[in-house]
Amino acid sequence: MAQLFKRWTNKIPIAVVAGVLLLVAGAIGFFAFFGSPRYTDVGYRPMQPLPFSHALHAGDLAMDCRYCHHAIESAAHANLPPTQTCMNCHTLILPQSSRLMPVHESWGTLRPIAWTRVHLLPDYAYFNHSAHLAAGIGCFSCHGNIAGMTVVTQSQPLSMGWCLGCHRHPEPNLRPAAEITSMTWQPDADHARFAAELAGRKKLNPPQDCSGCHR
Repeated sequence: MAQLFKRWTNKIPIAVVAGVLLLVAGAIGFFAFFGSPRYTDVGYRPMQPLPFSHALHAGDLAMDCRYCHHAIESAAHANLPPTQTCMNCHTLILPQSSRLMPVHESWGTLRPIAWTRVHLLPDYAYFNHSAHLAAGIGCFSCHGNIAGMTVVTQSQPLSMGWCLGCHRHPEPNLRPAAEITSMTWQPDADHARFAAELAGRKKLNPPQDCSGCHR
């Protein structure tokens, strides 16, 4: 008696199982990437109330980050500069520029400029800005080359996995205190020894358990 099904049909169950596994893996990979901060947050570039260029101020004019963000070494949260900081220069520099009208309006009305924060962590994540700078982590590690950005753009995902990667191996991101805000500093061939000495001297032990960042 002839067989009802061809021999090749024996491979159908295997093909179906393999296809389902590939579909599930593809779906997981799709949502893991396209739903992750590396895709959804990196590149975030909100519109600001006025066209402030970090490339001009921090790049061409070589202004230190701490002139505007003066509390980054002493406060848990990095401050946005008050209008007074802008007017320290712009009472004399380009005082009639139409691009600076929002600054003058803020100064005259005593209403702060409504800057949109670019690097914003969720409320359930505890982050102390000053602690990271005191440990030797430079601005570049988290913010990228701000001095080259006309419009500030988020360059790192700031996700839990990304943060944990640095907490487990902070050495590549450690730098001398004098270079904390530098955007051009590069580690030399002896950086591993320097980082090990700095970590030992400061007794660095970044938390890796849940309570370190979720309090």
